[in-house]
Amino acid sequence: MSSVKVNGEGCEKPYTETDPPQPFNPYAQSKWEAERELASVCHRAELEVVILRPPLVYGPGVKANFLTLLHAVYRGIPLPFAAVNNRRSLVSIHNLVDVIIRCIKHPLAAGETFLVSDDEDLSTRELIRRLAAAMDRKPRLFSIPPLVGESALKLVGREDIWQRLFGSLQVSCDKAKSLIGWQPPVSLSEGLEEVSHWYMETKVRR
Repeated sequence: MSSVKVNGEGCEKPYTETDPPQPFNPYAQSKWEAERELASVCHRAELEVVILRPPLVYGPGVKANFLTLLHAVYRGIPLPFAAVNNRRSLVSIHNLVDVIIRCIKHPLAAGETFLVSDDEDLSTRELIRRLAAAMDRKPRLFSIPPLVGESALKLVGREDIWQRLFGSLQVSCDKAKSLIGWQPPVSLSEGLEEVSHWYMETKVRR
């Protein structure tokens, strides 16, 4: 289990498996080194390896930044993404598990690398709107110029946050669909509704 961060931290078009790796930070570098070491092991032993590079994984039990976003949307905290037109790929935990199972069973998966996602990309703005709708909340969005947000985060040494929230990061899962016949069984809308309901049932009611 690798990460799309092996490809890079942002892109103008969806990453594919043929794009040259550009690990952005120590985490991504460690994933890239693990991929190369496993490839080396495959040549020396009877071991079949499949490498998966998912983007942000979400679902019941999600933590970190996605959970923080759920908190903010539910509580009606104003968020500065009304004018953001980026594109981000996500993958539901159910879809990730499904493609893992497909790779275990499919004979053409051995030795391959796959980028996987829900096969539908959306902006940070649209993500907030969909989460709010699933939680029966009104999204509270306002606009700031992206350059202002980027400059402010640079001043505090958190340019990485700007890229995650304002920048684009897309992946193409066409290779997995064509080579091993995989299709994500859970749509993006279904996945976001599930994680929103999980949040309200487990976090809000406590």
